[in-house]
Amino acid sequence: TTYPSKQFEVAVHSQKEKLSMSFKTLLAYKKGFDLAMEIFHIAKSFPKHEQFGLTSQITRSSRSVCSNIAEVTEKRKYEKHFKSKLSDADSENSETQLWLDFATACGYISEEKKQELEHKSEEIGKLINYMIINPDKFR
Repeated sequence: TTYPSKQFEVAVHSQKEKLSMSFKTLLAYKKGFDLAMEIFHIAKSFPKHEQFGLTSQITRSSRSVCSNIAEVTEKRKYEKHFKSKLSDADSENSETQLWLDFATACGYISEEKKQELEHKSEEIGKLINYMIINPDKFR
């Protein structure tokens, strides 16, 4: 096939790259995954009686941030679905912050550790909100 111009070739290649975008390349996913793993390792030290309570809730919500971001790549062609999934990710991120408050209040993590984890969570929230506000950059 002959293309009318080099510019057209570049545009086609760029479009193919966008279509093959992996959620694993998204900064929000990478940071969310790292935070979820950090929380998982910390939560392993929570008391046994919290296994089906706080431990389960905090690991589930932090992992859900990542799973919702992963689902976004399949929904990116449909702006409403894209934003809805990102909104779900943002809600799970907020829920994780709530469980961090409980973990601190129960004495399972220090205030300093909570603030460190909250800072990471807030950064993830900003990345998610950037994606919500700028959906065209992720199509």
